[in-house]
Amino acid sequence: MRIYVGNLKYSVTDDELREMFSEFGDVASADVIKDKFSGQSKGFGFVDMPNDAEAGDAIQALNDSMHDGRKLTVNEARPRTERPPRKF
Repeated sequence: MRIYVGNLKYSVTDDELREMFSEFGDVASADVIKDKFSGQSKGFGFVDMPNDAEAGDAIQALNDSMHDGRKLTVNEARPRTERPPRKF
């Protein structure tokens, strides 16, 4: 299951995100999304957990929890919607 994690502190790393979810089970990947030009975190990320039951437990436990003084938003990621290319 792919999990969306929002309202992360900008200093959170991929490893910290993985560690946060690993107490609930196996984590296949954990990625904090970064701006492609500056490399600065965008304040959200995605975690992939192969076991849906463990992923559900993690969502239940971490949604609306506090991490580094910020209230996290944690839920199942929605499929990415296609957007038309931007014109400049």
